[in-house]
Amino acid sequence: MTEERPAQPARIRPVRQTQASPETLARLKSHLGVLSTVALKHLDQSLPWYRGLRPEERAALGLVAQKGIASFVSWYERPTSPQWVLTDVFGAAPTELTRSISLQKALQLIRTIVEVVENQVPDLAPEADQVQLREAVLRYSREVAFAAADVYARAAESRGAWDSRLEALVVDAVLRGEGADALRSRIAAVGWTSQSGIHVMVGSAPDAASPGFVGELRRAGLRHAQDCLVGIQGERLILMLGGVAEDRDGFGRLAEYFGPGPVVYGPRAGSLKEAAGSAHAAFAGLAAAGAWLLAPRPVSADDLWPERVMNGDAAARTSLAEAIFEPLVAAGNGLVETLTSYLALGHSLEGTARELFVHANTVRYRLKRVCDITGWDPLIPREAFVLQTALVVGRLERAKAL
Repeated sequence: MTEERPAQPARIRPVRQTQASPETLARLKSHLGVLSTVALKHLDQSLPWYRGLRPEERAALGLVAQKGIASFVSWYERPTSPQWVLTDVFGAAPTELTRSISLQKALQLIRTIVEVVENQVPDLAPEADQVQLREAVLRYSREVAFAAADVYARAAESRGAWDSRLEALVVDAVLRGEGADALRSRIAAVGWTSQSGIHVMVGSAPDAASPGFVGELRRAGLRHAQDCLVGIQGERLILMLGGVAEDRDGFGRLAEYFGPGPVVYGPRAGSLKEAAGSAHAAFAGLAAAGAWLLAPRPVSADDLWPERVMNGDAAARTSLAEAIFEPLVAAGNGLVETLTSYLALGHSLEGTARELFVHANTVRYRLKRVCDITGWDPLIPREAFVLQTALVVGRLERAKAL
């Protein structure tokens, strides 16, 4: 038996470029002006979007077309590395080119110029050299097309990096409570349009986020809001949503993108100026969420008022007093006294009725009024805890004011 030898990889033969004839080269060089004129005229006739460009944009594209034809002649005379395409054809124009037209339109531009040169082949080369010249045009157009794709890819990558940095700056400005006028100009630059319904969600960033994680989270956020910004600060993930409807299910689905641990969303902000308050509440809630072991994920920062107060959050103290204690005092009708007795007597309706010398149904009615006024139900243990904390904070605040 003969020993089998491992298969050897096939060798790739280099493409050989036939030497251009002096006669064809001379004709090409003498027809450069004619080719450029015909190409620009053909662009204007065959591409409607080209006619609609501003004069400076048409001038930039016309310069690219002329450089492309001139560089083809140089390349046809001395074929070199494709790297020349980026410098000779596009030169200093990549930024203007990518701003003026899309990649699809750039390829249409290249195809139109190639057609013009191909149509001129009979006038540019003797019959014996025409096949060779057409093949050279095709190879050249391929290199230019790949170079154009590379230019657009680099420009898109640069824009993406800049947009991410700008987005991070906007999120940071919101967290710091930057002035509304300065914030409005920055936030408009990232395409933000919402002026109300703003929420800020915070939590831990995932341990191993993929390169496309931020884009994926942004797309998910836009399914539940009109605007969405994403910021990652160290181990924290910040999601800013604008134009959000009153839909807590959306928060639940977005919480799946966060890392382990609690996820907190701030109260609804009615304007960009109030968005800093929503962010502050969310971060204060995140710092105190560990004290409520049964907290849902995500949890509202307002649902963490008691834990935030105990953690030293002055904004939570003010919110509890203004949202719960003061409205109950203003409502009168013994609501504060009834709630105080009910909580002190172990949530006993009968005991509260005996303490206040009223019927049990009166206690039920008053407790229902407490729920109607504050939105918190004293018959639910967790919400009763929030109400009890509000009574304590409200009395302390009133004592300070005396």
